[in-house]
Amino acid sequence: MDNHNDRKIAYFSMEIAIKSDIPTYSGGLGVLSGDMLLSAAEMEIPLVAVALTYSGGYFYQVIDHDGAQFDKPLRWEFTDEFYKCRKSVVINVYGKPMKVQCWHYNIVGKTGYEVPIFLLETNVDGNEDWMKDLCRMLYDSQRPEIRLMQEMVLGIAGVKFLDIHGMENLETYHLNEGHAAFVTLELLKKLKNIQKVKDRCVFTTHTPVPAGFDIFSYDLVHNVFHDQLPPNIRDLAGHDALNMAHLAANLSGYINAVSKKHRVISEVLFPGKTIDYITNGICVDRWVSPYMRELYDRTFRGWVYRPDMLKNIYQINSVALWTAHQKAKFDLLDYEKSHSHVLLDAKLLTVGWGRRITEYKRPTLIFSDIDRLGRISQGKVQFIFAGKTHPQDNYGKQLIKNIYDASEYLWQNYRVRVAFLENYDMDLAKLMVAGVDLWLNTPRCTLEASGTSGMKACLNGVPNCSSFDGWYIEGMEMDSEAGWTFGPRPEGTSCTTDDKSDANDFYQLLENEIIPMYYERRNEWIDRMKRAIKLVSYFNTHRMVREYATKAYQLEYQPRWKSVKFKWIDSIK
Repeated sequence: MDNHNDRKIAYFSMEIAIKSDIPTYSGGLGVLSGDMLLSAAEMEIPLVAVALTYSGGYFYQVIDHDGAQFDKPLRWEFTDEFYKCRKSVVINVYGKPMKVQCWHYNIVGKTGYEVPIFLLETNVDGNEDWMKDLCRMLYDSQRPEIRLMQEMVLGIAGVKFLDIHGMENLETYHLNEGHAAFVTLELLKKLKNIQKVKDRCVFTTHTPVPAGFDIFSYDLVHNVFHDQLPPNIRDLAGHDALNMAHLAANLSGYINAVSKKHRVISEVLFPGKTIDYITNGICVDRWVSPYMRELYDRTFRGWVYRPDMLKNIYQINSVALWTAHQKAKFDLLDYEKSHSHVLLDAKLLTVGWGRRITEYKRPTLIFSDIDRLGRISQGKVQFIFAGKTHPQDNYGKQLIKNIYDASEYLWQNYRVRVAFLENYDMDLAKLMVAGVDLWLNTPRCTLEASGTSGMKACLNGVPNCSSFDGWYIEGMEMDSEAGWTFGPRPEGTSCTTDDKSDANDFYQLLENEIIPMYYERRNEWIDRMKRAIKLVSYFNTHRMVREYATKAYQLEYQPRWKSVKFKWIDSIK
């Protein structure tokens, strides 16, 4: 691989979404990591990334005619885009040596600047069969010992790989979630000083509830690690069990949440710690539809590299904006025709919901009073859902079944169309966030640390209708007319809400504001589209990476466009 001795920051993440068809991610955390690295390459941040590779990927989702999810294992092999590193490292598990090898992939920015990614795996000749299989599946929640050893590979083997490739003197190790906390133990072994470890470590927490932290019993940890743990591990990681998030927090000099509200919640989860916040964003180059890209390119020269230019969205012609959106809507409905038994109608207001399916995201909230929804939507509104639930999440699978049942009921009784598209991935997400007319976000408030799907919708001129949570609180503070909100606004770390009240608020909005505006006041709707787009002038990964560079990495970062004219901006017509 190329020499990357100039790197100052190492970014560790359990998953990184490189491309839709490369199975190195399961959902939002990986997509956010991929977006961040894309922006880092464009902005020439001296960063190297470390993640795991999963030979079996996450899984391919198949939904049968009754709405039951079936999980098909993925089979995937490295292509010539990846370079197999010649060197391997050894870590010890259960007192046995285990080889870890890595594949090298470069994310290349427009200037040719590279952000290298080390993808680690244990399918190595000489390893025992169970070791070779260790990194086959992402997030095996049934076997905590597998999860523990995967996180050892990420943190311990990851640091070792950087060292043997000449990056032993990195200034910053960025732990993206608690999964990477074992980086701190490997550094402690090297530096033999807790303060020196803290001076080099940055920890980003994405979890708003204690149940989201990876916690392992010390019996298991001692069994797997043997004598590799520091004697004060209980002081660093928790007295009763090893808490990965607390280990990361106790050995990091800078800690950040991923939205303003999430910081308030994190201050309670990590008592006594100083928590900053850097609100998440999206890589606009990755998520803009081809039709919106063409429209923006004509008006904002170089906007992809300076997303803040979208604050001038009122320079865009309204008819051209509406036309670009209709083209994206046609693409989505064309895809839907061949991937669903439900035939959607391009003339109807189309509401989209797409993300990981789990209880707190409440995908079935709008079906709380299904007959009321049917009466309101009849002849006016249709819905598209998509999302995977974890193979072991039986409640999540039941939610998918409930959506299917609601679809049948609404069609038979009200002729309201509800489609569910299987195998939600980045390609389908990009179609949906650009092609629906309204993006629906329904998390139970205080439980969404940030979220980014709504930002992707905004980029494509699709307003949100959302509960008050995560990034959307800040979005509504910037412009309350950029979308719609329902349910109560959280106060501090609490939120007095219930599903019935939230659903009632949504029904009232849909019937009295959203439907009338869409069909009767088109100019007002297009104004909301423009206001939604304007939000992305802030909620983008260029801004986010700039904040990490200056606040977390302590780089003296100067945006190049303020001092140098990029040749690729000069070439834009």
